[in-house]
Amino acid sequence: MPIIDFRLRPPLKGFCNMIMYANPERRDRITRQHGMEPAASAQAKSMDLLLQEMDAAGVTTGVVMGRYSGMYGSVSNRDVADIVTAHPGRLIGIGSLDPENEASAIRQIEESLALGLKGINLEPGAYPTPMYADDRRLYPIYAHCEKKKIPVVVMAGGNAGPDLSYTDPVHIDRVAGDFPGLRIAISHGGWPWVHQILHVAFRRTNVYLSPDQYLCNMPGMNDYIAAANGFLSERFLYASSYPFIGVKNYADWFRQLPWRSELVEQLQYRNAARFLGLTA
Repeated sequence: MPIIDFRLRPPLKGFCNMIMYANPERRDRITRQHGMEPAASAQAKSMDLLLQEMDAAGVTTGVVMGRYSGMYGSVSNRDVADIVTAHPGRLIGIGSLDPENEASAIRQIEESLALGLKGINLEPGAYPTPMYADDRRLYPIYAHCEKKKIPVVVMAGGNAGPDLSYTDPVHIDRVAGDFPGLRIAISHGGWPWVHQILHVAFRRTNVYLSPDQYLCNMPGMNDYIAAANGFLSERFLYASSYPFIGVKNYADWFRQLPWRSELVEQLQYRNAARFLGLTA
């Protein structure tokens, strides 16, 4: 069975300068807070080891997220495209952009598509000037992606802003309601606002949830599982959030959880493939 890991940041190019690799003590502390041990590939910054971990986990494809950030460091769309090109069939790329100038942001979207990237990643609370997800400066970006049927990933959970208000699901609710034709995936699953983001996904059928690392030994994990086994079964996305959780460690953890057996392929592959436009 193929598996898509929806959030995987490899130790290559601009990713190595991001806080997750530049500050390994912080990364490993967060990993252990989830009850996991750091991945050998992350500690060694080894792509060869990462590919071995993917094989051992049964992960056929990793989704590499570009990032434009003031808080955590940035990685260019060109870097993402080069990484994907160097590992054909193993990685899929998502672009990012600087939202401050509308015309420039639209150009960056089109450039991302020209590079073969499959969507756009927005991290509003982590921008150099932090924004909420429903900031009106982002609305032309949402409108363009909705019109062009470009899927959008929004980081809205965990430490995705200067304070907790930046992850409040009400901002996602407004965007999903204003752009009902836009496919929106929420990385970090809106944690810790678990019940609230699940309600948003219940009422907004264009919202997909990727709890990723916050599924691991965190309050609310059983609520994510109940939703994935029920109304969210076609919009739950499997993701390790590597390097914070090792690809193999996450796969082993995931397989112990009480998923409905007939849904596992959907949760680990088909939902992400459909979100990314890889299948109908």
